[in-house]
Amino acid sequence: MKHNILKFPCMIAVFYFGMNVSAQETPRDSSSREQKIEEVVVIGYGTAKKRDLTGSIVKVSGAEINDKPASNPVNSLQGKVAGLSVVNSGQPGSQADVRIRGTVTINQTQPVYIVDGVFANNIDFLNPADIESMEILKDPSSLAIFGNRGANGAIIVTTKRGRSGRTSVTLTSSLGVKSLDNRPDLADGDLFRTLFNEDLAYQGLQPYDFSLFNGNTNWIDEIAQKGGIINQHNVTISNGSEKNRVSFSFGYHDEDGSIKYEKYQRLTFKFNDDLKISDRLRAGIGLNGSYSKLPQLRSFGSALNATPVVTPRNMTAGEFYGYYNSLPQQIGGPQIGNPLAAIEATQYTQLNRDIQFNPNAYLEFDFLRNFTFRSNYFVNYRSNYGRGYSPIFDIYIPETNTIAPYSGQLLTSVNQFERRNLVFQQSQLLTYKNEFGKHDLTALLGFETTDDNLTGMNGSVRSSLSGPLGQIPNDPRFWYLGTDYGDTNTRSVNSEQSRLRTASYLGRVLYNYDSKYLLNASLRYDGSSALAAGKKFDWFWSVGAGWEVSREEFLRENPVINYLKLKGSYGDLGNQYVPYNYFAYPPYVPGATGVFGDSVYPALSFAWRPGLGIGWEHVKSYEFGFESQLFDRKLSFDATYYNKETYDLLNLVEGNPDFFLNSGAIQAKGFEFTAGWKDNVTDDFTWYANANLTTTKTKVLETRGEGYIGYYGPAIYQVGTPIGAFYGYDVEGIFQSYAEILGSPASTIGDVAPGDFKYRDVNGDGKITPDDRTVIGDPTPDFTYGFTLGADYKGFFVDADFYGVYGNEVFRTWGNGSSFAPFNYRAERADRWTGPGTSNWEPRSYTASGYNRENSSYMIEDGSFFRIRNVQLGYNFNKNLIAGLSLEALKVYVNVQNLKTWDNVNGFTPEAGGSATSFGINGAGYPNPRIATFGINATF
Repeated sequence: MKHNILKFPCMIAVFYFGMNVSAQETPRDSSSREQKIEEVVVIGYGTAKKRDLTGSIVKVSGAEINDKPASNPVNSLQGKVAGLSVVNSGQPGSQADVRIRGTVTINQTQPVYIVDGVFANNIDFLNPADIESMEILKDPSSLAIFGNRGANGAIIVTTKRGRSGRTSVTLTSSLGVKSLDNRPDLADGDLFRTLFNEDLAYQGLQPYDFSLFNGNTNWIDEIAQKGGIINQHNVTISNGSEKNRVSFSFGYHDEDGSIKYEKYQRLTFKFNDDLKISDRLRAGIGLNGSYSKLPQLRSFGSALNATPVVTPRNMTAGEFYGYYNSLPQQIGGPQIGNPLAAIEATQYTQLNRDIQFNPNAYLEFDFLRNFTFRSNYFVNYRSNYGRGYSPIFDIYIPETNTIAPYSGQLLTSVNQFERRNLVFQQSQLLTYKNEFGKHDLTALLGFETTDDNLTGMNGSVRSSLSGPLGQIPNDPRFWYLGTDYGDTNTRSVNSEQSRLRTASYLGRVLYNYDSKYLLNASLRYDGSSALAAGKKFDWFWSVGAGWEVSREEFLRENPVINYLKLKGSYGDLGNQYVPYNYFAYPPYVPGATGVFGDSVYPALSFAWRPGLGIGWEHVKSYEFGFESQLFDRKLSFDATYYNKETYDLLNLVEGNPDFFLNSGAIQAKGFEFTAGWKDNVTDDFTWYANANLTTTKTKVLETRGEGYIGYYGPAIYQVGTPIGAFYGYDVEGIFQSYAEILGSPASTIGDVAPGDFKYRDVNGDGKITPDDRTVIGDPTPDFTYGFTLGADYKGFFVDADFYGVYGNEVFRTWGNGSSFAPFNYRAERADRWTGPGTSNWEPRSYTASGYNRENSSYMIEDGSFFRIRNVQLGYNFNKNLIAGLSLEALKVYVNVQNLKTWDNVNGFTPEAGGSATSFGINGAGYPNPRIATFGINATF
């Protein structure tokens, strides 16, 4: 069963937060606090000193990411940055659910990624070992320069480049082993048999004869991969001189999933060459690329639902010995397949690949002393393709002592697909920099275009029983649409294609007076081919101001406050994440037919009504706060309040035909706190502590019209509710007797008996109706927090990352009973109601009525959790010890990721991502495994 002591870790974290809190610094970073203030951070289309900025930009060093066991670098940011939510799925090659400062649109949640200047929707093609730094941009002052891409925040990734003055070769290698931390608590064979027969008894039916089904199978154990391996190996070669800096890297990632036969492999490569042609002229080329063998993705869903009374295989001697067993025909057999059979018989039958190729080039020159012109060109090519095979095989039916085709499938089939995305991006940037007197000015003007082309094809074909060649063989040589074994009458092919072009004019001013008074302003004019004429272009802007109070005379010599900056910004951002690329030009789709004479003619209609009046979504956002350093710069403390309101939301309204509408508004607001303590106790011993805490509240301000309510699974979209709020009946307890039922509001949603739920009469009309449904949970946490503790002593180092969330609810969609088929039960059902006083929460075992399966607070679980996210212990060898080995640096370490999670959710993990309007849903999920790793880094 789950741990119920979350309040203690949460209390410890909150208490601890008041003393030392921040993710602003890199563990084992020897930089002083003064250097941190003066450090250069990457902003949109340039760089700037952190001291001169009025926004919220957090820089995460690549050192915090490079040696962590993750295929996608963003996974390692969990708990590192205030305001950044990262929900990892744990499945190899998967993309995390990333949100910056809450949910601000109903169409998309992911921030925009900028990798060495090029826009990207994902960074799964990047090798974490290649990353120099990642900047997370959160406020309007830093995001407005991205215009219609800035609504959800931005993550700027800078990869490593060659450095002047040396040639180096760096090798990194790690080997890890996976194990499961938490797992769902399921009924065993005995409990299932008891609950199922109780269900039959309530229905007035005879007990089921389980004489053929006396097994006790944990299907999770049967399909889970034991001791999955993760390998990461990288080599980087760099060479630099005053005139030319070159860097090349190659990486290999090999990872087993948590389910058998899930395998993810990826090769990455990166090349950069920066050439200084003259004192005023510079040029460079670069290339990032990857080739991935994607896993055949599986799910634990069938393992949760399959009845445990069946052994995986028939072990009775005879003709059908060794065949996979079917589930009982009256207990889910036709609906739920044998989970092990589904995994083993179809292993490696889906061959998916992904190729990404990103060349880039730039030319930069200085002129007229204060001006720099830079011309950038980027190409982003991605091809995702694959082909698969559906085999046929027999399964044993114990009740009849016969075999039958698994899932009734009689024919083999093949599927094949390919999706190509080619994006060309160019930007022309003119920068002016000058210092005159006490004035410091940096101005930027730019023009940028993108051209995004997508083409895709997918199809399938089945074999034929009457064909001369028979079934399509289980051999990859024949897994193509054009296979000779395919029945041409069953061959079907579909295609997709789209093109989206944007053009943008942009400008920015960074100004400070006397290094005390700061002003940042940005303006962008964005246009998109997705919108109709007259609506294609719109303005986005921001202005921010700051005051470095510590430079004033009254604070300059203060013994406690070494640095204090007040800051604030306001801006109008945009959102281009929309479901279609052609609002004003809908395609035709098959419609009704017409009869003329003796002939029937097909008709076509618009897929949606032309959106001639559709415009951009706008996010009006502001923040204010301060940054500080205290006690001889040992303690840093920052605090920020933010408020984001999105207006004119893009809605797809169902109709005949469907149509788009700019309508609705949502809000996200909260506080962010970061701080840290770093102390060099002696020349040999340093310790540090960093942490962060974020509060977030979301609210639907407007919808499509007065009184409108939208439903997204168990979530509701309604004015006044949090975004993604869960909606259903509020359970007050269990009816213990008919007398209690008679004394309670009458149910109009189903018959009620003792042992059933007692729903609350929310509107007080004396009866239970659908109008009594109410908000029963909020998937957005009240606050999230993370902290790091670490120390260095004579080359030995240790650091530990902790992460937690508090105050959110999770909606459980599994283990609630089903009308589709008898599923297995959750272990909590052992505490069901069996008579008066036996339970006031778990209802009786009865599935004939859907009354107890209505969405209700019974399905709500406490989503709070506390996790030991990462622990690393290692040793950096003294240079004198390794000089004879031609080594410049050598590091060995052991690392444990996801060491332990304390939570109250019955599932593999308490984390659950999702869409903008439906997230935090517990379908039992996919494990975030514990990964124990040993690694070595060597630089020659």
